[in-house]
Amino acid sequence: MAETETFQISLDAAEVYESKFVPAIFAEWADRLVEAVDVAPMQAVLDVACGTGIVARTVADRIGSGTIVGLDLNAAMLAVAHRLRPDLEWHQGDAVELPFPERTFDRVLCQMGLMFVPDRARAIREMARVATGGSTVGIVVPASIGEQPAYRELASIVADEAGAAAAVLIDTYWSCGDLDELRALFSSAGLTHVVARTHLGTARFRSADELVATEVEGSPLITQIDDATYTRIRERARTALEPFATQSGSLHAPLRGHIVTGTVP
Repeated sequence: MAETETFQISLDAAEVYESKFVPAIFAEWADRLVEAVDVAPMQAVLDVACGTGIVARTVADRIGSGTIVGLDLNAAMLAVAHRLRPDLEWHQGDAVELPFPERTFDRVLCQMGLMFVPDRARAIREMARVATGGSTVGIVVPASIGEQPAYRELASIVADEAGAAAAVLIDTYWSCGDLDELRALFSSAGLTHVVARTHLGTARFRSADELVATEVEGSPLITQIDDATYTRIRERARTALEPFATQSGSLHAPLRGHIVTGTVP
């Protein structure tokens, strides 16, 4: 992959992200990440690549006070974030050039966003730069596609039906799952006491069609395929994802992810 997909999306896609991705996937991981970094009242917390702000909202609900800031490159994501929580701070900016002074935040978090950053090493260095001494930087990323049995099926179908360019959009999600590389990124940024944890979560959808719609319509993939291709992807996914259906007809797709934390000296 020559260039990392940064996923600039429309407001409609951002609304799909919030209404579908967040309850199905990201709310679960936001809780785990916030727990892993041990946020406390009165802390200053930065949510990098915040999307529509589920991590920042989770922090706000947990600590009730403090300075809670979300930053994202995508204006549409921030528009939804501001609509949902106008009381929090939302900034447009790049993870590789955070617009904050050194030693500003007590916790710096990034959930399911590092894989979309072209220079991941620089992004981690920036997170460490803006964190206070003794504070924690924590990230969540999905494990590699080989560890995702349900999503591996969908990725294969998309590649087959929509071609290599579309497959890159799906592959980007799973491109940051090497634990050794993640630990090295943290260590090279000067972070100490680096801890990597792998968890098995569950992506919960009402049906296989809803999972496909979320993945396709909540990303730039929807702009790169025609209606006929989309129909074929849905039809094939219904069969391929049958092993993950529940007795009630909903779909529970296993989703393995890595939480990595490090301490700022």
